[in-house]
Amino acid sequence: MMKNYNSFDLIEKISFERIGGSKEELKAAKIIQEELKKKDLDSKLEAFEVDYYQIETAKLEVLEPFKETISVTGYGMSGNTPKEGITADLVYIENGVAANLVDLKDKIVLVNGRMPYALYKKLVENEVKGFISVSGSVYDDYTNTDLDQWSLRLPHYKHGKIPGVTMRIKTAQELLRKQASKVRLTLTQKESKRNSHNVVTKIKGTTYPNKVIGVTAHYDSVVFSSGAFDNATGSATILELINYFKEHPPKRTLKFIWCGSEEMGLLGAKAYVEAHKEELEAFEFVVNVDMTGVVLGYDIAVCTTEKSFIDYLDYYAKEVGFPIRVRQGVYSSDSTPFADAGVPAMSFARLAPRGGAEIHSRKDLIDFLDEKAYYKTCKFIIDFTEKIANSVVMPIPRTIPDNMKEELDYYNVRKERPQK
Repeated sequence: MMKNYNSFDLIEKISFERIGGSKEELKAAKIIQEELKKKDLDSKLEAFEVDYYQIETAKLEVLEPFKETISVTGYGMSGNTPKEGITADLVYIENGVAANLVDLKDKIVLVNGRMPYALYKKLVENEVKGFISVSGSVYDDYTNTDLDQWSLRLPHYKHGKIPGVTMRIKTAQELLRKQASKVRLTLTQKESKRNSHNVVTKIKGTTYPNKVIGVTAHYDSVVFSSGAFDNATGSATILELINYFKEHPPKRTLKFIWCGSEEMGLLGAKAYVEAHKEELEAFEFVVNVDMTGVVLGYDIAVCTTEKSFIDYLDYYAKEVGFPIRVRQGVYSSDSTPFADAGVPAMSFARLAPRGGAEIHSRKDLIDFLDEKAYYKTCKFIIDFTEKIANSVVMPIPRTIPDNMKEELDYYNVRKERPQK
């Protein structure tokens, strides 16, 4: 039975809202550093700049054929309207297929869900005046659910800014039933730059110190969320790995990176890759951890690698009797920027089934986590990482296959995925 190193305690210590670039995110980073100091490990904070916003006014008023003020949140980094707002016809464009994108100039458009990149680009081209996205479920009880607060990301607003707000989906449904046709949208916000941070430490290899395995997890959260499950658990898991490998030094160097601002577009991992281009030549592989420890759940591994590694990991899991679904693909977390830079990378995660523990909301609480489930996944990740870090010859080809390069192009919006 493998020893547990009480890393589960870190989950509670950093279970508070910690948005990328905020004082709270920096507080969490320093808590992680304190845990490393207890193990006599030096660490450093690597700062990188992120776009930051503070919503001042977000308002939506229906003007015709009835009058009503709608509860909304402002879309971060989408710019500002004049103080008096913008008034325009309202058009519901559903999912933005070609038939929805006719005669939209100077209109305010309502879209299903969060604003996707490809659609936003088309709205800029069509000179749309403003947009409204919808969030939540038609079954939501407003007393225990928050109205999502979203932000555009750089790939969106590099094409230009369209002021936007978010309303509840139940409200949107009622507005369409009542045929709302003209609205006034008001949005003012302060946009600025802030520093986010990566926390970095390492355990030097005993035999191959110049060969590196990266181990990553993000430690930031989203608005309204304590982020216990997503991703205090991943942050704690790699602390568990550190505690183990401090007592059992690996043959290869292990570089541990707690990434900031993952929720804002994998910004911490991207910043690390950009700042350490030469060092990346020594990286043979990257293991990312994005959520563990949920009571009701199932483990997965998504690998941006050659197909041979998927078989290797699947065989190993069966050999030791660990139930996990392994597939080739691109996972939306900190493994991806490394793979995009040519380093084979993977993400471990323990996901909740539909109706189970939720992320990206106030419902992401430690209540849905379990130490036994947590340490079971930790043990498998430690055993696997030890197997790779101590291998005589690295069994993972240091190549990214063409099909994964294409998937990375789609993920990073360098290409538009063909419509089926």
